[in-house]
Amino acid sequence: MNWQVYFLALGAMLLLGSVAWLYSVWRSDVSIVDSLWSLFFLLAALIFAATAPEPGARGLLLLVLVMLWSIRLSAYITLRNWGHPEDYRYQAIRANNEPRFWLKSWYIVFGLQAVLAWIICLPLLPAISVPAAPGWLDAVALVLFLTGFVFETGGDYQLARFKADGNNKGRVLDSGLWRYTRHPNYFGEFCISWAFYLIAVASGAWWSIVSPLLMTFLLLRVSGVAMLEKTISERRPDYVRYIARTNAFFPGPRRAVSDPIGAKQ
Repeated sequence: MNWQVYFLALGAMLLLGSVAWLYSVWRSDVSIVDSLWSLFFLLAALIFAATAPEPGARGLLLLVLVMLWSIRLSAYITLRNWGHPEDYRYQAIRANNEPRFWLKSWYIVFGLQAVLAWIICLPLLPAISVPAAPGWLDAVALVLFLTGFVFETGGDYQLARFKADGNNKGRVLDSGLWRYTRHPNYFGEFCISWAFYLIAVASGAWWSIVSPLLMTFLLLRVSGVAMLEKTISERRPDYVRYIARTNAFFPGPRRAVSDPIGAKQ
């Protein structure tokens, strides 16, 4: 393990975050950090691959998977937010941290996310740096990655298509992947995070489990499910009934309720 390379990646990620922060100050909109999140991982993976003596087939496989996930997610979020005002979550953070939020946002938003991404990307270092051919555990990881990619990409596509129809304003999407979990995109992110970890385990880095555990905690308790559902029931009354019949995170069959959801596609 080359820990110097790991800390080099931290410096590069903080630098990328700082450049994006300067742009956000000019735009008075820190929502750009959402587009940046997955790119932090891609930057780290590229640094690990560039400094590895010989990445090997496993490392190259992982690099391709990170690239596929990162570019797709960043492009989707960028297009989704294009032309829209600052996300309501960041508007609340801005209001709670005035005056001089423009300065505080460097460490509250951009610096924090760069450091979190740096911790979570830990499994990428041994998986890319240790030269080896893929084995059965890598095959399991690939299946898990593809499962997560389908849920994340499919969930994003279905939601974007649903919102594009003006007749669905204020309604709740409860079909497709959203029929089985209220957050298919977050579940997909969960699967992808653990898939990267399994590839690291195949390289002998079982100790990097802190990364997928942290990602799981963030998805369930901090910036994912918990934050999104904190106020959504107030904005969409039908969401209460959607909660009653649909799993929050892990996909499962729909539960029968006496008062079925009224907003269907």
